[in-house]
Amino acid sequence: YPNPFNPVTNLSFNLPMDSQVSIQVYNVQGRLIETLADHNMQAGYHSITWNADQHSSGVYFVRMIVAGKDIGTSQKLLLVK
Repeated sequence: YPNPFNPVTNLSFNLPMDSQVSIQVYNVQGRLIETLADHNMQAGYHSITWNADQHSSGVYFVRMIVAGKDIGTSQKLLLVK
């Protein structure tokens, strides 16, 4: 939230157990543009802030991998400047 955003958005999630978490942002061409997290996290509620001030307006995709497994479809984010 919010989505669309300008230029900061928050990504919230809950982990059922301690896990290695990787959260990555991709552009529409499928290129990795930023890694928001790549470390062990404790079980519970978490929120990651993405400041996209250095990126241009457009559609971006966020992918979350927990314990080496992709948790599902990517989330689409719309940056509007």
